[in-house]
Amino acid sequence: MEFDKPVAGGPCWTELGTSDLEGAKRFYAELFGWRPETDPRPEAGGYTVAHLGDAPVAALTPLYRDTQPVAWNVSFAVPDADAAGRRVEEAGGTVLVGAMDVFDIGRFAVALDPTGAAFQLWQARTFPGAGLFNAPGALGWVELATRDTDRARDFYTTVFGWSADVSEWYTEWAVDGARFGGLADMGDRFPPEVPAHWMPYFAVADVDTTAEVADRVGGAVVLAPVTVPDGPRIAVLRDPQGAAFGVHLAGTEA
Repeated sequence: MEFDKPVAGGPCWTELGTSDLEGAKRFYAELFGWRPETDPRPEAGGYTVAHLGDAPVAALTPLYRDTQPVAWNVSFAVPDADAAGRRVEEAGGTVLVGAMDVFDIGRFAVALDPTGAAFQLWQARTFPGAGLFNAPGALGWVELATRDTDRARDFYTTVFGWSADVSEWYTEWAVDGARFGGLADMGDRFPPEVPAHWMPYFAVADVDTTAEVADRVGGAVVLAPVTVPDGPRIAVLRDPQGAAFGVHLAGTEA
């Protein structure tokens, strides 16, 4: 990402909904060196914040609904979650969970874009989001995979005011000129039952080694390490509970 702290309209946080919270804690601690801290309050529902040093970088949570998939989710910073939810609906999306307060730290909502990809809106109060981007083990890029790229571009540029730099095979998103993510056509690379989705990419010091570690500690390699033409070295991995995420070489975020 071409910014190092949360900015309005940009990705500010990512969290994993998992069927095995303790197993996920162990896996990501081995993979990224995360230090997980679970909120002890019963009303927090097991919400766990992962840290690198003192910086919060991601969250791990139990599944809160029977229909919730094991998956990583991406949150985007907005000044007003209620107003952003209205823009989502006006642009053809759906608000799944209306804006609500999270203790005193912020206000959030959950939405679907018109192509079926879920994402979250975050209105910060005392918690702005990730305290570190682009460093090894921290969020460095986000990517939307969908089967209707034209509709997705129209939706997100309308809701968030993003710009979209479109090439033959990929679209790069930017907010106020700072690139932070991409848009990929799912085409026939995914089984038809896989829905459109947002996926986080975490920066790592060595993509190949990270893929080897993931495989060794119970995960799987979905896309073997590869160097993108005119781009970074990346891999797509899956944790032991089935959640997919990407990794890329730190220092090549844009």
